[in-house]
Amino acid sequence: MPIQYLSGLTAHPRTGQADLHIGVILTLVAGALNAGGFLAIGQYTSHMTGIVSAFADQLVLRHFAMAGIAALSWIAFVAGAASTALMVNYLRRAEVRNPYAVPLLIESTLILLFGALGGVLEKRELVDASLGVITLCFTMGLQNALITKISRAEIRTTHLTGLTTDLGIEIGKLLYWNQHRPSDGRVPVRANWKKLRIHATLIASFLGGGIAGALGFSYAGFISTVPLALALAAIAIAPALGNMRR
Repeated sequence: MPIQYLSGLTAHPRTGQADLHIGVILTLVAGALNAGGFLAIGQYTSHMTGIVSAFADQLVLRHFAMAGIAALSWIAFVAGAASTALMVNYLRRAEVRNPYAVPLLIESTLILLFGALGGVLEKRELVDASLGVITLCFTMGLQNALITKISRAEIRTTHLTGLTTDLGIEIGKLLYWNQHRPSDGRVPVRANWKKLRIHATLIASFLGGGIAGALGFSYAGFISTVPLALALAAIAIAPALGNMRR
């Protein structure tokens, strides 16, 4: 049963439930890495708004080394997203049954690599910490592009600005008072409860992952990356295990 469930997370054809479930898992991972990574290396890495703003600030302040790190972090995020697009499109053309396994395994490996570098990164030296930031940015770009491919651009997992905006829009619709009568022929404003639930669930997942990641890095250190990596690896290899059992 667990193998069947995990296999269904990346299976074709897609279902709304599968999209939401893998979205929740990846959002938990992103939240944990973002919050835990900040405690570890002093930098949020799951969204590029702060990175681009940091580049602008450091450039104006003439802290060119820090500006360069911010630029490399942005490039790493883009490279991660591009890597997922290249891999998934190639594997789809090759008619591979699970084209999402490779990006998931790569992400799992990168998370383990980040954890393995813990002893070095804890020193907070500029070069070492920068390597950690760039690694996490690449990982987040890889993941965000992956869930975009899987969910047909309906779900994002590494940042909350869009989700929070959409949540606010639906709340606005929910609170709107339709004064006209149905006989007027006007379409009443109605909130989309499905979207409300999805957005609220993903935001809560990111928050839960952030709290778990912060606690994990605070009390267990970099070894707290191991459960995150194992969860992604399990999703990636479950279809192959299921085929072997059949």
